[in-house]
Amino acid sequence: MQSSVFALGVASGSPRPDSVVLWTRLIADALPAQARVQWELASDESFKRIVARGEEVAEAAWAHSVHAEPSGLEPDRWYWYRFTALGQRSMVGRTRTAPAADASPGASLRFVIASCQRWDHGLYAAWGEIARQELDLVLFLGDYIYEYATPATSTAQRRHEGGLCRTLADYRQRYAQYKSDPQLQAAHASAPWVCTWDDHEVENDYAGDQSQNLEADFARRRAAAAQAYWEHLPFPKSARPRQAEMRVHAAYDWGSLARLITLDNRQWRDPQACPKPGKGGSNTVLLKDCAELLDPRRGLLGAAQEQWLAQNWDAERPWNLLAQQTLMARMNWQPPAQGPGMYWTDGWDGYPLARQRLLRDMAARQVRNTVVLGGDVHANYVTDLKADYDDDKAPVLATEFCGTSISSNGLAQARIDAARPHNPQIRHGRSDERGYMRFVLSAERLEAELRAVDQPWAADSGLHTQAKFVVEAGRPGAQPA
Repeated sequence: MQSSVFALGVASGSPRPDSVVLWTRLIADALPAQARVQWELASDESFKRIVARGEEVAEAAWAHSVHAEPSGLEPDRWYWYRFTALGQRSMVGRTRTAPAADASPGASLRFVIASCQRWDHGLYAAWGEIARQELDLVLFLGDYIYEYATPATSTAQRRHEGGLCRTLADYRQRYAQYKSDPQLQAAHASAPWVCTWDDHEVENDYAGDQSQNLEADFARRRAAAAQAYWEHLPFPKSARPRQAEMRVHAAYDWGSLARLITLDNRQWRDPQACPKPGKGGSNTVLLKDCAELLDPRRGLLGAAQEQWLAQNWDAERPWNLLAQQTLMARMNWQPPAQGPGMYWTDGWDGYPLARQRLLRDMAARQVRNTVVLGGDVHANYVTDLKADYDDDKAPVLATEFCGTSISSNGLAQARIDAARPHNPQIRHGRSDERGYMRFVLSAERLEAELRAVDQPWAADSGLHTQAKFVVEAGRPGAQPA
């Protein structure tokens, strides 16, 4: 039996009122340098009403990936799509367009956030449940792959193919392995995705041009990783990277209900403060020992992206959703009696004045009902965001939902339990379960449900609700539901 050249599935992304990106990648032992790929988009699942079709050339130089961009579509409606190449036809995917910019805010937005799907830490039952739902959007917030080799001592049910990713071939192989998972494929085919990256798409804890291990040729590795990332996800052609640089930050409007903004906190950040001797990357430091933490010149987004964000807040729509990579609220790991604080330097706590600038600018622009969405830390957090955590009377400016990992292992729950009493801004903190968060947004409220996997190494595992919260319009801060 001939294996399918569409063995990595299909996907869609970047939904606009009149367009969407359709993705696939041809894969086989022997492919021509160029292959013609036809695509069809229909308004019905049986493809009796085809509304757009076209042809793309899949090139070996870009891993035979396809990024088709049908336009002139109707807003706020579902479509089905498929590809044909080399005498074979792909699975069918479902996608949708965003509502028109002037559409009534009365409609809802149903979406999930997910991140951190390390292959050798668990199976993907969470993706299976996501694929079975009626969602408008999937937000993936980073760590789509992990660059590590699986340790020789690991007894995991599945292992990474190959060693540590360094070359374009390495990263392509790792993406192909992840995308071979049927539950991840089903989630991609069920709804459009909006994605951003974090560190493991390149290397743990990298910061701009600096690697964790201070590699001399890190720019070449970054360029390979960026190319493989674009090749395997439904980004538009305009996002195709130039060497190491790829634009992943963007703004999307969901009718007149919400503005969704995605950020990139890896590519242009300043290196982490006070690293371990002879290393780059993160550290956990005492504030009294690391004056660099309070240097106002340091940033997580880079000056240009900070300015772009300031210009893209929407003061007209009822909601602003800020999708970024990691925990934004302060998390002090040291009890107050022992000193002024201990902080992890890779997240926003490593750039506290940049966080303060972001929140103060948001407030000054009178942005309504901002909700920050994050991942990275392999734990579910629900937090209050304030510009000044040292002032008990400082107002809550926004609400944060930072989701746990799809599969990647988390911290010991005891560590979070010990830190909670001196971090009152953390309303919920659980690192002991894997899963995702799902949301229903209306003009009046945001409803959140934290879904957790029962058995991380069972592909058919059930999931349960860890907690539910609601954010009422005009009232920053999540309340238990």
